[in-house]
Amino acid sequence: MERLGGLLRRAQRLSPGPSQTIYKRVEGSQQGRLEEEEEDGEEGAEPPAHFFPMELRGPEPLGSRPARQNPGLWAAAGRRAAPYLVLTALLIFTGAFLLGYVAFRGSCQACGDDVMVVSEDVNDELSPDSHQGTLYWSDLQAMFLRFLGEGRLEDTIRQTSLRERVAGSAGMAALAQDIRAELLRQRLDHVWMDTHYVGLQFPDPARPNTLHWVDASGKHEEQLPLEDPDVYCPYSATGNATGKLVYAHYGRPEDLQDLRARGVEPAGRLLLVRLGVINFAQKVASAQDFGAQGVLIYPDPADFSQGPHKLSLSSHRAVYGQVHLGTGDPYTPGFPSFNQTQFPPVQSSGLPSIPAQPISADIASLLLRKLEGPVAPQEWQGHLPVSPYRLGPGPGLHLGVNNHRASTPISNIFGCIEGRSEPDQYVVIGAQRDAWGPGAAKSAVGTAILLELVRTFSSMVSNGFQPRRSLLFISWDGGDFGSVGSMEWLEGYLSVLHLKAVVYVSLDNAVLGDDKFHAKTSPLLISLIENILKQVDSPNRSGQTLYEQVVVTNHSWEAEVIRPLPMDSSAYSFTAFAGVPAVEFSFLEDGPAYPFLHTKDDTYENLHRVLRGRLPAVAQAVAQLAGQLLIRLSHDHLLPLDFGRYGDVVLRHIGSLNEFSGDLKARGLTLQWVYSARGDYIRAAEKLRKEIYSSEESDERLMRMYNVRIMRVEFYFLSQYVSPADSPFRHIFLGRGDHTLHALLDHVRLLRAGGAGATSSQVARGLGFQESRFRRQLALLTWTLQGAANALSGDVWNIDNNF
Repeated sequence: MERLGGLLRRAQRLSPGPSQTIYKRVEGSQQGRLEEEEEDGEEGAEPPAHFFPMELRGPEPLGSRPARQNPGLWAAAGRRAAPYLVLTALLIFTGAFLLGYVAFRGSCQACGDDVMVVSEDVNDELSPDSHQGTLYWSDLQAMFLRFLGEGRLEDTIRQTSLRERVAGSAGMAALAQDIRAELLRQRLDHVWMDTHYVGLQFPDPARPNTLHWVDASGKHEEQLPLEDPDVYCPYSATGNATGKLVYAHYGRPEDLQDLRARGVEPAGRLLLVRLGVINFAQKVASAQDFGAQGVLIYPDPADFSQGPHKLSLSSHRAVYGQVHLGTGDPYTPGFPSFNQTQFPPVQSSGLPSIPAQPISADIASLLLRKLEGPVAPQEWQGHLPVSPYRLGPGPGLHLGVNNHRASTPISNIFGCIEGRSEPDQYVVIGAQRDAWGPGAAKSAVGTAILLELVRTFSSMVSNGFQPRRSLLFISWDGGDFGSVGSMEWLEGYLSVLHLKAVVYVSLDNAVLGDDKFHAKTSPLLISLIENILKQVDSPNRSGQTLYEQVVVTNHSWEAEVIRPLPMDSSAYSFTAFAGVPAVEFSFLEDGPAYPFLHTKDDTYENLHRVLRGRLPAVAQAVAQLAGQLLIRLSHDHLLPLDFGRYGDVVLRHIGSLNEFSGDLKARGLTLQWVYSARGDYIRAAEKLRKEIYSSEESDERLMRMYNVRIMRVEFYFLSQYVSPADSPFRHIFLGRGDHTLHALLDHVRLLRAGGAGATSSQVARGLGFQESRFRRQLALLTWTLQGAANALSGDVWNIDNNF
C-alpha cells in the first residue's frame, strides 16, 4: 500500500500543467464529427503520449494555505484512501469511454456512406519535413482549392487549341514531348510514355471522295461539290456506292422501320441522315442492317442553336465523325497494337461494309429538293430552306470513298503519384489530347484541366498530403478515331488493370456550355457524385452549389444529371470492356448542342463566345468536381462505391421484361431465374454493408479485404461466358452482344406482333422470336448476375444462394 501511495505522489510531481479538452467540428459529412485535441497550458511543452493523471485536492478556504498539522495522520489517511480513489477513477473513465465509443459507432452507422473516413494517426498524413497535424477532409478540401486557384486554365486552353494535334502528325509528337516535360517538372513519382502502332484511316489527297448524280443507266452526271473535302468518316468502307436517295431522319433503327411502314424501302438506297441523337457509327450500322448502299450525314440547323444572338454552324461546314462501331484499333481487335505484325490480319466486326461521308447543310438542301414520294412526318421536318421534307426516293446518286489506311504511331503519356498504404490500387484520370481541327472543346479543355490537376496534387503532396492509393494521370492519343489510345492501353494491361484500377475519371467533352450538368457514369459512383455536387459552387448561380442548381429544375436530381456511358467516350471502354467504374462530366447548353464540335470552327474564340465569357469559371468547376472526387477515392479508408445500386438497376430492367411475362408463360417460359439471381445479389450487398459497419476501420487488413470486394463489383458484371476477342464489351448492362440484358429485352419484344420497339438487326432482317436463343440469353445473363452475387458474398463458405 505504501508503494502504491508513493507511485501516486511521484506521478503528481511529474504531471504537466493543466490541460484543456477542445472539440472542433470536422466538415465533410452530413452530421459532422467531434474531434478531440489536447492543448497544453504551457507553450511548447511536450505532453505525455497516453497518461494524464489528475491531482486530487480538497476544498481550501479562499486566501489561505492548506493546513500542515498532523502530517502522520494525513499520510496514513492518504495511504488508506489511495487504492479506492484509483479504482473509482478507473471505473468512471472506463464507463465514459465505453459510452462514448458506442455513441460514436452508432452515429457512424447512421451516417452511412456520407461519413468521411480519415486516418486518426497524426503521423499518417505527414511528409518527412512537415510540421502540420492530421489532414482531415476540410483541410484537404481547403488545400486543394487554394492550390487549384493558382493555375492558368484559360491560357492553357487557348495555347493548346492553337497547336496542330491530329494523331500521328508532327505537331502531335511535339505536343506529346511538351506534356511529358511538364509532368517531369511537377516531380511526380513516375512519368513515362507508351507507344502503339495503330491502323488509322485518312483521306487520300490525290484521290478525294466524290458525290455525283447518275442517270437511269448509272452514268455519272453533275458532280456535287464537297465543300469541306478534307472532312471524312474514318473507318468508312472504301469503294463506290450507287442508289436512289432516301431521307431517313436520324438513321435510328426505329426511323428505318418507320420508312418501311410508309412504303419507302431503305434497302439498296443511299440514305440521307441528320447529325445527332446517336453517333455516326450507330447510324451507319443501322443503315447496313437494313440493306442500304451508303450513308450521307449532314448537320440540320434544327438540331443546333437558333436565334439572332446564338452562334450557329455555317451552312457550308461538314462535321467529322468516325464510323467504327467499337473502340480501339479495329485492325487488331482484342489485342494491343504494340506491334501489329504479331497478330493475324483480322478486322473488328464493328467495321462497316458500306461507305459513309459527311456533307454540309448546303449540299443536303440540294439533295432534299430532288426528293419525291411521301411527305416526311412533322417531327422529321428540319430547318433547311426546303419545304416540305420528303422521304423519297429521289434521283440516283454515286458516292465514291477513297480513304486509305496507314500504320501510325500514337503515344499515351502517364504520370503517377504513388499511394502511401495501397500503392497497387490506381485511381485513374485521363483526357484526350488529339483533335481533328482546333478542338478547343473536344480536347484542349480536358488537357488543360488534366495539367492543372497534376500541378495541384503535386503541390498538395509537397505540403503534407499522402494519398492512400496511387493517382494515375494520363494524356490519351488517338481519341478522335474511337478512343484508340485508351482502348489499346486497356487491351495491353487488362490482366493487371481489372485487379488494380479503382475508378476512371474522364475529362473529355467537359465544357460544351454552362446551363446544364450531366454525369455519364457507372451506378457505383452515383452516391459519391451526389455528395461532391453538394461541395462545389455553381459556376453560374451565385450562392448555390451545383446540387442546388440541378434540383431547382427537377426534384429528382438523378433524372436531371445521371446518364449512361456512351460508346464514343473513353470512359465507356473502362467499364464495358475492363470492368472498371468510370465517369465523364459535361457542362452543356440548355437546348441544342454546342454546334462546333468536330468541326474546323471548334476554336477557343467560339467556345468562349458560346459561354459568354464564362469558360474559365466553368472549367474551374469541372476541375473542382474531378479533384474532390480524386481526393475521396484516393484517401478514404473504405472506397466510397455504392455496390448496392446495381440491385436497383436490375429491378428497373426486370420491370421492362415483366411486360412480356404473359407471352413467355404462354410458351412455357419464365424469367424466374433472373428474379432469383437479383435477390441473391441484393442479399449479398446488404450482408457486406452490415459487415463493414460493424467492423473496425483501424483494421487495415480487414479494410483492404472489403475494398478488394467493392472495387471489383463492376468486373463481376463482365460475362465470363463470352470471348473478349469476339465480344469485347462483355458488361451485361452496358455492353453489346447477345449476352446483355438489352439484347434479351429486344429479343423478347419480338413476341408481340411486328416486334414493335425492337432495335436489333434481327428485326431488320425480319427474324422473329426464337425459343432456343431466348434460353441461351437467359442463361448467360442469369449466371453472370449470380456470379456477381457470389463474388460479393466473399469466401465460398459465406455464400448463401437461394437460387
